[in-house]
Amino acid sequence: MANVPVPASGAAPRPGKPTHPKGLYKAFAASLTGTALEWYDFAVYSAAAAVVFPIVFFPSSDPLTGTILAFSTYAVGYVSRPVGGIIFGRLGDRIGRKKVLVTTLMIIGVATVLIGVLPGYGSIGISAPIILVLLRFAQGVGVGGEWGGAVLLSSEYGDPHRRGFWASAAQVGPPAGNLLANGTLAVLTVTLTEAQFISFGWRIAFLVSAVLVGFGLWIRLKLEDTPIFKAIEAHGEQPNAPVREVFSKELRPLVAATLCRVGPDVLYALFTVFTLSYGIQALGYDRSQVLTAVLIGSAFQLFMIPLAGAVSDRFNRRLVYGIAAVVGAVWTFVFFGILGGHSEPLLIAGIVLGLMAHSFMYGPQAAFIVEQFSPRLRSTGSSLAYTFAGVIGGAIAPLMFTLLLSQFGTWIPVAIYVAVAAVVTLVGLALGRDSNTVEDEDYRLLLEGSAAASQPSAVAESR
Repeated sequence: MANVPVPASGAAPRPGKPTHPKGLYKAFAASLTGTALEWYDFAVYSAAAAVVFPIVFFPSSDPLTGTILAFSTYAVGYVSRPVGGIIFGRLGDRIGRKKVLVTTLMIIGVATVLIGVLPGYGSIGISAPIILVLLRFAQGVGVGGEWGGAVLLSSEYGDPHRRGFWASAAQVGPPAGNLLANGTLAVLTVTLTEAQFISFGWRIAFLVSAVLVGFGLWIRLKLEDTPIFKAIEAHGEQPNAPVREVFSKELRPLVAATLCRVGPDVLYALFTVFTLSYGIQALGYDRSQVLTAVLIGSAFQLFMIPLAGAVSDRFNRRLVYGIAAVVGAVWTFVFFGILGGHSEPLLIAGIVLGLMAHSFMYGPQAAFIVEQFSPRLRSTGSSLAYTFAGVIGGAIAPLMFTLLLSQFGTWIPVAIYVAVAAVVTLVGLALGRDSNTVEDEDYRLLLEGSAAASQPSAVAESR
């Protein structure tokens, strides 16, 4: 961007310095709460789909069919994400990050709460599972538009030289949401009988999400839009057809951003989802042992993900990301090797170290994806990459792990699958570009120059 105006004071600001430090902290919290709600819902819905939904919403079928139907509603949430990515990613570049994030959070929150009060099959018949599917679809649409906007909210408020750290706010959501969900489920399990949990206890877990929604909305409604979007809007640079522009002008960045997510999604599914069933059913670990190990690993991630983002600000982001992908693939083979010893300390260490490798991909990931796209197309590009990768990565990984294990009877094909996913991530990193802070700095200067230029007229009007 050439001929960037300098502020009227004659002293250019420090490049990349946040315009509103207080707003930056609010943006960080707003970004984190939205993704935490998403993953809180993820964990609660998984538990309900396995234990409650076959009884409450699909009772006319046999138990196995009921479970399959219940999990099919879970998959709907993934399939609908690209719809949300297209709709809200586009709107984020057209009308602003803040407006989109308020809307997506309301969609996710209202749908989750409505699931909590939805009558069962015994009360309203076939309408119950149909409405459940529609609400799950709505959740997925909201989630599809949430991530890209949440990442931009925190990263575009912050110093572009520290984008890895500030953008990691959205990435802390999964471990935070998992811990909140498992804590809620643990309290309900201890205080209620199994019959009570199936009758009404599971509904409490869904209704609790209203607290996260309320807190997130309170922060987001008070927040201004990002300085970058305000500069784009002030100069009339919003794209008319952002989805078409991404595919026609920034296809390589879209491919790079999509592929880079596959490895982390698959690795996370292995250590937080597949390990539960494999460790319990195939190796004979107690459920509490495996669940405790996953929770400890998630607790470590609360600190490791922002740390990894910060490390990627000091060193080459693609290099940090790539090393973590290789380490994650190699560690998977080691992990399965040590599981056979039936040692709980080794189980905990294996999951913690596996999630640490994931953290050093996941922490820098948000910043890397944002940096692939020009500022005026970031919301659309980031949202499309996030949702497309979710379908080909995290959505099918648990199913593929189960199929490979049942087909071959050994963990080796599962570990190979993770290694292939890591290679896909390395291809995405190779196709991508390194951080470019100049784009953000130029837009900040444009915004501050416009504000400075308007001050004399404002003073004249007051006189």
